[in-house]
Amino acid sequence: MIKKSLAVLILLPILSLLQGCETVTESAVKVAEALPDINFPPSTEEAPEPNWVRATGYAPISLQPGETQQHKVLMAMRASKLRAYQELAGVVHGQYLFGTTTVQDMVLQSDQFKTAISGIVRGARVVKSYPVQEDTYATILEVDMNQVQRAWVSK
Repeated sequence: MIKKSLAVLILLPILSLLQGCETVTESAVKVAEALPDINFPPSTEEAPEPNWVRATGYAPISLQPGETQQHKVLMAMRASKLRAYQELAGVVHGQYLFGTTTVQDMVLQSDQFKTAISGIVRGARVVKSYPVQEDTYATILEVDMNQVQRAWVSK
């Protein structure tokens, strides 16, 4: 009889402790379920409408170096494309302007200015490359300004 009451006295505290553990476990599960997900759902934002900016570059064919007319045309194509890239860089990054004007006795003596463009243009695409009249080649490039902004933000 003493052994049975001793066993009951030992088992009751153990059972009450185990019952408390179950409550703590259930509480921890409820708290974990109430927390927001760590893996955020993918963004459902729609991509903004493209904001295309175009630039045209021109190059004279007859002034290009080359032994044949075909070679001069190829050089003019390349020069017009590079000129279009220069125009796009000016639009995307701006131009540096430096100017001086000299006036003496209220008469304009000289008026000079210089410009410079520097920058990187990424994501531009050729829209059209074509001859203009007989001696000029033109290339039209365009770039989405939204993509340009994303490239700068990601850097």
